[in-house]
Amino acid sequence: MTSIVPAEAVSGRDGREGAGGPESAAGCATRSAGPPGPAGDDGGVQGGAPAPLAPRARLFPSLAAVYRAQLSRARVARIPLLFVATFQSVGIMVLMRGVVDGGSEARAVVAGSSVLVVAFVALNLLAQYFGQLRAGGGLDHYATLPVPPAAVVLGTAGAYASFTVPGTIVTAVTGSVLFGLPMTHLWVLVAVIPLSGAALSGLGAALGLLAPRQELATLLGQLGMSAALLLGVLPAARLPEPIGWARDLLPSTYGVEALSRSFDAHPDWAVVAVDLAVCAAVGVLSLAVAAWAYRRAAVR
Repeated sequence: MTSIVPAEAVSGRDGREGAGGPESAAGCATRSAGPPGPAGDDGGVQGGAPAPLAPRARLFPSLAAVYRAQLSRARVARIPLLFVATFQSVGIMVLMRGVVDGGSEARAVVAGSSVLVVAFVALNLLAQYFGQLRAGGGLDHYATLPVPPAAVVLGTAGAYASFTVPGTIVTAVTGSVLFGLPMTHLWVLVAVIPLSGAALSGLGAALGLLAPRQELATLLGQLGMSAALLLGVLPAARLPEPIGWARDLLPSTYGVEALSRSFDAHPDWAVVAVDLAVCAAVGVLSLAVAAWAYRRAAVR
């Protein structure tokens, strides 16, 4: 029998389309989804636009975070090596004590041995660390973080340079006692350690990042430390002239010269300031090269 009641009345709808119609489906979707949310929420993305990315981390907070992390790691893993570096430098001074009596040569030996601790850690160990990091894929981890490349290089270099402070001070004090040098101006280590550390750590990081193989990075780090030993500890007056030119190219030379002049009774502070300024300039240049090398290695 045919019903005289309209279908719209039975279903509770007016003259619009039935349950399968587009207007009804849109209305149900609107009622179930609720009011549109802000841009970026699943329920309120307009036009399928992707959610905005987080802002890139700033340089100095990132640098501080990397510095703290690397310093904590170095304290755990590098303390035996720091002891070896300090013992090596003290042993060299004891050995040279039988050859050098005093004067400018004694000052050169003590200054070179003290900066050698910085070279052992900041140049040698940092070259090995970045070579291992590159070979093991550790750079990929840093590349995924919103951290500027300069923050990774500067933070790591600063941590390794800071780690050398105790050994350098112990070596300088021991050498002063051993050779009878005045310790009045040893406060110049406050400038020598960070500036020499910046220059040597930048060089070590660049060597580790540019070396195509981990073994080659280790070899370059060892050669750099050997150069700092031979050209920094031995008195400059006894070196042949061509080797003296190579000594002038070594980043740690100017830190050695500044520390050596501070052992004088009346140091020429203008010359000391010039040596430290040259060391700072070399440090800036070497760290810039290391940052470039990091970007180059991270994208490969």
